[in-house]
Amino acid sequence: MTERDYVKTDETVRLVPLGGMGEIGKNMTIWECDDDAVLVDAGLAFPEDEMLGVDIVIPDLDYLISIRDKVSAILLTHGHEDHIGALPYVLQEMTVPIYGPGLAMGLAKQKLEEAGLRLPMGSKRVRPRDIITTDRFEVEFFRVNHSIADAMGLAVRTPVGMMVHSGDFKFDHTPIDGQVTDFSTLARLGNEGVRCLICDSTNAERPGYTGSERLVGERLREIFRAASKRILFTTFASNVPRMQQVIDVAHRYGRKVCIVGRSMENSFAVSLDMGYLDVPDGVMIDIGEMKRYEPEDIVLMITGSQGEPMSALTRMSLEEDRRLNIWPDDTVIIAANPVPGNEKLVYRTVDNLSRLGARVIYGAEYGVHVSGHASREELKLLLNLTRPESAIPIHGEYRHMRAFHELARSVGQPEDGIFLIDNGEVVEFTHNSAHRVEPVGASGVLVDGLGVGDVGNVVLNDRERLSENGIIIVVVAIDGDTGTILSGPEILSRGFVYVRESEDLLNDARDRVESFLQPAASRGITDRGKLKKRIRDSLGSYIYERLHRRPMILPIIMDV
Repeated sequence: MTERDYVKTDETVRLVPLGGMGEIGKNMTIWECDDDAVLVDAGLAFPEDEMLGVDIVIPDLDYLISIRDKVSAILLTHGHEDHIGALPYVLQEMTVPIYGPGLAMGLAKQKLEEAGLRLPMGSKRVRPRDIITTDRFEVEFFRVNHSIADAMGLAVRTPVGMMVHSGDFKFDHTPIDGQVTDFSTLARLGNEGVRCLICDSTNAERPGYTGSERLVGERLREIFRAASKRILFTTFASNVPRMQQVIDVAHRYGRKVCIVGRSMENSFAVSLDMGYLDVPDGVMIDIGEMKRYEPEDIVLMITGSQGEPMSALTRMSLEEDRRLNIWPDDTVIIAANPVPGNEKLVYRTVDNLSRLGARVIYGAEYGVHVSGHASREELKLLLNLTRPESAIPIHGEYRHMRAFHELARSVGQPEDGIFLIDNGEVVEFTHNSAHRVEPVGASGVLVDGLGVGDVGNVVLNDRERLSENGIIIVVVAIDGDTGTILSGPEILSRGFVYVRESEDLLNDARDRVESFLQPAASRGITDRGKLKKRIRDSLGSYIYERLHRRPMILPIIMDV
């Protein structure tokens, strides 16, 4: 298809980002034209520290649901959770075929099956340079490098021109699988003419080039050669190229590899089944076989690179795993940087491992991790290869997007052609213009257990208040007609003060409640709402005067 075939002068195309703008995670973008729309990725994010009890965060799907009759395809760029993790929630609302690279499709299939769902009819694995056609869009997939195998970018041909979506990428000239970024396709797209480049901005502040994954393998060989006892290795479970390097180095030094942790086991199984891992015979053992080997013959490939409380490595560091312990002189390799917000969890795990006598190797100075995202010089190269009329940074916090803005200007991108947008801000393209239009709702939706969206700011504020100041429960039984106190008030406290040491305080609090309930009854005040408010206000003031604390106060009034 040439530009003359697909460019029309009287149509508009809308870019609607529902996630991934000004944040790392929950990537989800809609391309919309007339009665056709395609969805690029459907990811989740992990909760921030203040989101107490929340498991994950997904994009607000309300707008997507409102146009679900238009949506003709879901396009996946790769298989990371922040790009496929929300698929079960999307597919509960619509049945749309999914197209994506092999590993992403394998991981998506597994995730959907865990949720009791299946890949929709018509879903298809794509390969580099494959083309998917819908009513108003033609999408060509092209290979890029990232910290997961089989990552791709998209060239989306639309009625108003071609849009290039980089996906998460870096330019690795020596990738583990030998599959380098498809530079010739990028150059071809640039020559064809790119209306807009939607570009990964995660490392836009980082100068130079991002290191090759092969550098990690070189460092692993040094560490394995020097290790005298067991080696415990943890990274993101989806980092298949790094898993391959661990297997290769272990085989080279005569060690057996045992995988521990559900997400690592699942990723390994999918990758092996689909041919993304090459495992020599006799290298892999299960946990029950470990006792047959000496410690110096063992490598544990284990979950816990982010200090997740229930992960195998964290449980071992706390001596809570009944199957495995940390032994003195174990070498623990944490081959991942902490995701923003996880720093405390990771460093606490490092401390606990160190207390148990392990040698812990982590952080940039050890060279056991390289980023999967392009640094400044690679971003410049992509801009110069594609030469877009406009550019939109994605997949970054605002400072990353701002750094991309400045970088794009430095290579000649015009100021009015760079859009810094938030989730829900819509950019509309015509044949000869690009501009913002009315936004759509796109706040994050909190998932807590099986509850989706039933935890909001009010609930989170209550949880924070409970965690900081505890709760006081006031129980009183009154005559339903006269308001006379029949029983109580009883004061119960949790997370506020230790009852035995604060009897005087709680007795005074009880007297305070009784002192205004009795006059209220004598005046015939029986409105339950007013009485509860009086209890909260009066008792709250008293507690603050005494202790300068603000516990949650929960009055319970029983009519008898």
